[in-house]
Amino acid sequence: RFPVQQPDAPPAPERLWREIVGEELHRERAARGERLKDVAERAGVSVQYLSEVERGLKDPSSEMLQAIAGALDLSVRRLAVRAGRPDALALAA
Repeated sequence: RFPVQQPDAPPAPERLWREIVGEELHRERAARGERLKDVAERAGVSVQYLSEVERGLKDPSSEMLQAIAGALDLSVRRLAVRAGRPDALALAA
């Protein structure tokens, strides 16, 4: 069931892009059965940084995003398409 929003209630805030992208990175890593440590090593980032990106706490630069996506065999373009698809946004809402 979906929560019923009162007509006079303000709309729920839209999810931040970094949160949606982080969830997609996490989803891909989990689907591949990979550990944070392994992906972080290939991307050249710390485990803590990758964890924070996946949780939507860090807003990575385009270079960092390219390194992380590349460590998962994704292009930044493909990651953006996957993060921007309507079902991903519905899941993230």
